Amino acid sequence: MTQDLDLLARIDRLESLDAIRQLAAKYSLALDMRDMDAMVNLFPDNVRVGKDKVGRGHLKRWMDETLRVQFTGTSHHIGNHIIEFRDPDNAVGVVYSKNEHETPTADGGCEWVIMQMLYWDDYTRIDGRWLFKRRLPCYWYATDLNKPPCGEHKMRWPDRDNYDGAFHELFPTWQQFWDNPITEDMPAVAPPAPLEQFLDTMRGNTAIPSIRTR
Repeated sequence: MTQDLDLLARIDRLESLDAIRQLAAKYSLALDMRDMDAMVNLFPDNVRVGKDKVGRGHLKRWMDETLRVQFTGTSHHIGNHIIEFRDPDNAVGVVYSKNEHETPTADGGCEWVIMQMLYWDDYTRIDGRWLFKRRLPCYWYATDLNKPPCGEHKMRWPDRDNYDGAFHELFPTWQQFWDNPITEDMPAVAPPAPLEQFLDTMRGNTAIPSIRTR
């Protein structure tokens, strides 16, 4: 009986992994094809929107206004995806996304803006369906296709001031690397992260940074 329950749990975990990966892919397709109903239904009924709003209707309005004003068209290409489970019905993940945006400019033209980013996701299973509890976008750069963004303030949208995108702020290891060059001594090596705690170990249980979305 114990072996049967263990096997069922392992099968459930594999099915959940696939469902969560599909969730990220569905988000990209719904966003690019401007199906706002399909997109918001990937979140729970009580999804939080901004500081003081709750519900899919508010999320739909916010996404509609953002996409209608800022982008003529988009294409989101998802890549590396790490998923770790808190329990059978809750998980966290990091998924890379390389995006392209047809972006109107104030003079009536447009720029083709490419972006590299990752999402820090919280997933939850409700009534048998895996949903996004939250998506935290962390940006590295956004820039005209023909203008590689060397230097600081790599978020470079037309007709807006450049700014930093917090791509590395989610993981303190980035700054620790630059602050602590290895000396001639053989460096100490930390033990491997416990199972299902790779992301938490890398983040050192630090707080979620404040992210400027656009």
